[in-house]
Amino acid sequence: MADKEQIQTALKSVKFPGFSRDIVSFGLVREVEQNDNEVLIGIEITTADTTIPERIAADIKSAVGALEGIDEVKVRMEISQPKQQPSPAGAAGSKPNTSQAMQQVKYAIAVASGKGGVGKSTVTVNIACALQRLLEAEGKSGVGIMDCDIYGPSIPLMLGAAGRPEIENDLIVPIENFGVRTMSMGFLVDEDTPVVWRGPMIMKTIQQFAQNVNWGELEILVVDLPPGTGDAQLSLVQTIPLEGAVIVTTPQPAASNVARRGARMFDKVSVPLLGVVENMSYLEAADGSRQNLFGEGGGSETAKSLGTELLGQLPIDPNIRIGCDKGIPIVISDPDSKASQVFMEIARQILNSLVKK
Repeated sequence: MADKEQIQTALKSVKFPGFSRDIVSFGLVREVEQNDNEVLIGIEITTADTTIPERIAADIKSAVGALEGIDEVKVRMEISQPKQQPSPAGAAGSKPNTSQAMQQVKYAIAVASGKGGVGKSTVTVNIACALQRLLEAEGKSGVGIMDCDIYGPSIPLMLGAAGRPEIENDLIVPIENFGVRTMSMGFLVDEDTPVVWRGPMIMKTIQQFAQNVNWGELEILVVDLPPGTGDAQLSLVQTIPLEGAVIVTTPQPAASNVARRGARMFDKVSVPLLGVVENMSYLEAADGSRQNLFGEGGGSETAKSLGTELLGQLPIDPNIRIGCDKGIPIVISDPDSKASQVFMEIARQILNSLVKK
């Protein structure tokens, strides 16, 4: 008799029509229920093409029905119509569940943390700038940052991006600085205005950032998530097909334990982890000796427990904070610093992981 793990494996063989990626990695599978020799598969999909759900259902029944001991396969399909008509399935460069505004984004990755105060947005900005430098050297298109930290949108300050976005052809044009395009709630509200919103309003804003922002041709869109595993995170992974997620933590158990719990949300929605970044790892003295002010081992333990890689350990460097406060990330202001070198290596590993997919 086939078990749920074998059923999941069978579902991973079902491709989204016209694409090389499977329905599990796209996050379309919402439930798998097994009752003896009967299996119920719940699918949630956004498409205007009525033939796609039919083909997916038929492929599911074929793949799962071939397993030992499975006599009947039922597919429960929840279909939503896209608000903006996407490109036809299988068209060059098109992606399922994304609007026209996202069609030219090649890879979308999330940067997340289980708790606040670990420097997630600082890491996001510097990784994005590092990725931009690497891509420029290869002559490829650029990088964008979608700031989904609705309550504390700090990306504009850290990137030195200011002003009000313009509207062209009913789409918002992101603000650009250092070659990185950015969209944030920080551009849309006054500095002293608190964002006091409930979950549905947050989800609507994230959907707007994905569907009504003209990101243009981007190699990588880096999404800065708010800490935790609430509405914003779930809305994002249901709106954008993410290629992977990077988890940010600090060395002490208070951060790393929460980071592990937060990271497991991505596993439940079939978003692979690209690795773990340990921030504020050590303070390096002039003689090269290191002090572990926040303990040690949290990043490596987190990566090991999640079955992923430790991408890098970032030093405690006042210039990282100073750079973000001035709106010039250290990767730009001091590219030869130890911290910048670590950021570049982290970006290089992320880029290599995406290219291999």
